[in-house]
Amino acid sequence: MTTTARPATGHVGLNVRDLERSKRFYERVLGFEVQGESREDGRRYAFLGADGRLVLTLWEQAAAQFAADRSGLHHLSFEVADAAALDAALARVRAAGAPLLYDGIVPHGEGAASGGVFFADPDGIRLEIYARDARVERAAPTPGAPSCGFF
Repeated sequence: MTTTARPATGHVGLNVRDLERSKRFYERVLGFEVQGESREDGRRYAFLGADGRLVLTLWEQAAAQFAADRSGLHHLSFEVADAAALDAALARVRAAGAPLLYDGIVPHGEGAASGGVFFADPDGIRLEIYARDARVERAAPTPGAPSCGFF
């Protein structure tokens, strides 16, 4: 019998306009640490992660803000352990001045136990931080569709 191993997500690479600004944002909001970087003109990048694991690479090679109406990335999502960690994440997002796509923490759908905060990074890339048991006491913002689907 042949077994096919399913790959796990390794890391995600994002094009950014200003590497220093983006590094500060992801360090502050998501708590990532710089694990490696290049400051060479025309070849600036940073590897970000946590606990020795690479999670995100930033490449300073974007000329314009993220275009949500084009094929490609829809949003990037990060999971936290519980509702308390989600509350703390929302506070960091607000402190960073990141634009919220919905006001605060919202359920993923009507009746869902999971929920998250949806926001954008400095280049307009849509991000989500969620908890599987968020205990959100409000209606989902998009009736009949997942909250993470249509912004």
